Amino acid sequence: MLVKKVQPEYPSEAKKKHVQGIVLIQFVISKAGEVTEPQVISGNELLVPSALAAFKQWRYRSYMLNGQPVEVEAQATIVYRLSQ
Repeated sequence: MLVKKVQPEYPSEAKKKHVQGIVLIQFVISKAGEVTEPQVISGNELLVPSALAAFKQWRYRSYMLNGQPVEVEAQATIVYRLSQ
């Protein structure tokens, strides 16, 4: 149902410190398919700001129930991995 995904920029401070990991975000997909109410469940503090900045630009196809758009709770995972 994801129709637009913006990749986050790898924070330079995290690169310098060789920080890798996952940022887990809980959120609501609005009736219009927009990301609302994002809450970070877990993730390194150096990665979270860039993950949220990119994630807030994501868009989803509206979820339908009985022909009507509805809000849906969901989770997303953003992975940060340094090149070898």
